[in-house]
Amino acid sequence: MANITASMIKELREKTSAGMLDCKKALTATDGDMEAAITWLRERGIAKAVKKASAVAAEGLCSYAIKGNKAVLFELNSQTDFVAQNAKFTDLLAKVGEILVNSNATNDEEALKVEAEGKTLETIILEASGVIGEKISLRRVTVINKNADEVFGAYKHMGGRIVTLAVLKGSDEVVAKDVAMHVAALSPRFVSKNDIPADVVAKEREVILAAALNENAQSAKPKPENIIADKIVPGRLEKNLKEICLLSQAFVKNPDQTVEAYVQGAKSEVVTFIRLEVGEGIEKVESDFAAEVAAQAGQFNK
Repeated sequence: MANITASMIKELREKTSAGMLDCKKALTATDGDMEAAITWLRERGIAKAVKKASAVAAEGLCSYAIKGNKAVLFELNSQTDFVAQNAKFTDLLAKVGEILVNSNATNDEEALKVEAEGKTLETIILEASGVIGEKISLRRVTVINKNADEVFGAYKHMGGRIVTLAVLKGSDEVVAKDVAMHVAALSPRFVSKNDIPADVVAKEREVILAAALNENAQSAKPKPENIIADKIVPGRLEKNLKEICLLSQAFVKNPDQTVEAYVQGAKSEVVTFIRLEVGEGIEKVESDFAAEVAAQAGQFNK
């Protein structure tokens, strides 16, 4: 059996961009044959997947997994929406959820290190990337634990383009799911005004004041600035803050009542909620197909 040296591992790593551990496994499995080791990595999708690391994975699906009093929400990204509808991708999504809810991981970094089927979740995803043919990445792993007197309400929109979870104090799961559906539709940022950080309120007041002063300057009969600051801005601020708070929003299933009124009528109380939408926070690369074709044509003509 060949002696696998550090320089051999380094060479294979440079040729394939695969991880050091995977390179060592490949060389060991092929008795140090470099070309065979490359094939070994490609057959398992590892080299192919890692080479796609520069691509932007901004599509995909979000999902959740619930086990007892624990819920895990996460986002699994792909490069195209088409692949996200592929059965292999949705099977991977379900597998990731099951692995995470049965683990102690609480964030993205910990999640990738979780071991299942004799390998890390990171390796499982890399291997799936090779089979599916696109870069796949895991992000925004969030764990929520509830108390015994609370219920989860989970909802998926468009197969997982948007996923929400609401935690309510009480025992009515139907009400909890209704709240989760509302969160998916109206995207509140906070449960109530009491949850809004002071810097967010201050920034909103600043924006509203500037807009009001601009309107006033263009008015045929401008009002004194103190009237704008003391009378008009507070009213607008109150309205804007209500619009971003779950409890004060008009309930999507019955706009004649607020979410707070609906929940209280069911003798429940909103504890928290979370909302994930595919691609949030990822800077998508806009491709100019015509420019790419022209650039390639120029290379061929050289």
